[in-house]
Amino acid sequence: MPLQDAAANRFLPWIVALMVYLAALALAGAMVLDSAVARWRSGQDNTLTVQVPPAENGAPSAQAAAALEVLRDTRGVAAARLLGRDELVALLEPWLGRGNVAPDLPLPDLIDVRLTPGAAPSLAVLEARLKAVAPKAEIDDHGVWLDRIAAAARTLQAVAFAVVLAIGAVAVGTVVFTTRTSLAVHHETVELLHLIGAHDAFVARAFARQALWLGLRGGLLGFGLAAVTLAVVRHVTAGLEAPLLPRPSLTLAALAVLAALPVVSALVAMVTARMTVLRALQRMT
Repeated sequence: MPLQDAAANRFLPWIVALMVYLAALALAGAMVLDSAVARWRSGQDNTLTVQVPPAENGAPSAQAAAALEVLRDTRGVAAARLLGRDELVALLEPWLGRGNVAPDLPLPDLIDVRLTPGAAPSLAVLEARLKAVAPKAEIDDHGVWLDRIAAAARTLQAVAFAVVLAIGAVAVGTVVFTTRTSLAVHHETVELLHLIGAHDAFVARAFARQALWLGLRGGLLGFGLAAVTLAVVRHVTAGLEAPLLPRPSLTLAALAVLAALPVVSALVAMVTARMTVLRALQRMT
């Protein structure tokens, strides 16, 4: 049955392409955020940082040494180490730029603390003990800000998935409209097929095959455009040195999910067209 001559069908691949393009970008963003959260958490669980203001002469302060001893004597602390100036500079360079940390810049003393998994000490008790020997010492619990960042990332992921669902709903509605338009255009042909004994399933299969082909064409086009966009974004952000910036790289599993979008779009178009035609033909009889 020549269905491709319907005007609505000529626009369907382009509409599907746009929807697959937007869905691919939304899914890619959600998966990049997921990998970024995992990267941020990697190596940061069961860790603390104790910060002590610098001494006037730039050397490690007596308070830092006292705080280090308290930490090493605390049950639940697996290891505690005072970072050297070179390590502090390395931590600042991604934010300030390489070579932009002045040699005379006063830096606080930082103590890297590794906690025993499942037996971490009470932060309130530990802070009280540290304040006794280093009144200006501050504890940075990585888990707190990591949880906040992870919560924000999860919210953005939920928004991305909501966008994908909305795009899917619009795609279904578009296929329904296009199929009904095409069915109206070929109303006389459908009536003739009924007169010669064709069943509704035969007519529905013809519309479904056409929708499958149009959906696949549009899905492949949208996926290709999305792949080019992601490649450009990755190239542009390749030289950025921001520690918290999500890296626009996808795993093989994520790429497989995106590559499946054209097939999914084609199947959705096929099933939607078939159901739409069957329902419409039932009302005609």
